[in-house]
Amino acid sequence: MSTSCCMSPTFSNYTTLKPLGDRVLIKIKAAEEKPAGGILLPSTAQTKPQGGEVVAVGEGRALGQNKVDISVKTGTPVVYSKYAGTEVEFNGTNHLLLKEDDIVGILETVDVKDLKPLNDRDLIKVTEAELTTAGGLFLTQASKEKPSIGTVIAVGPGALDEEGKRKEMTVSAGNTVLYSIYAGNDFKGSDGSDYIALRTSDVIAVLSQGNDIYVQYSVI
Repeated sequence: MSTSCCMSPTFSNYTTLKPLGDRVLIKIKAAEEKPAGGILLPSTAQTKPQGGEVVAVGEGRALGQNKVDISVKTGTPVVYSKYAGTEVEFNGTNHLLLKEDDIVGILETVDVKDLKPLNDRDLIKVTEAELTTAGGLFLTQASKEKPSIGTVIAVGPGALDEEGKRKEMTVSAGNTVLYSIYAGNDFKGSDGSDYIALRTSDVIAVLSQGNDIYVQYSVI
């Protein structure tokens, strides 16, 4: 029985692969075989890599009367959406061919807190889940919801409108926000904290504490 439907296409007979339009070709970074503690991980336990290096870009796209170039350059280390693009084997190495908008941000270090979001995305440091409800009831681990509150660490330049101009972002670095529970890409920082990169449209509200107003999110 053929398994070709589940394998990455191989282009061993071709010397170049040129993305078209607003597409980008990324050389996938290999999954880490050892976590920070040095314990060797079996392949089934390794997280699917979400990062790589841009090796080729398309010519861009037209928005209204304007021509918009690809914002990332070859050689740029990037992080991309988990399920984006088409994986291909090219020059003996796994690559991903995807749209520029599927690139979450630029990451030039090994620490996710240094991520520079692109377009309308935000990088958020996740607030730890509460151990008790507002009524003082203790929550077991199994009953705790995934936390959906955090602090904005960095924001992108904004999405492009129909004329190729950047839209103003509605949140800023330092804001405490409530966001959709199942949105975005989750990451673990070198400091042990959880981070999430998501679109600003997945941010539900900005929370504040001051004067007589305090908006609080509680796990129930």
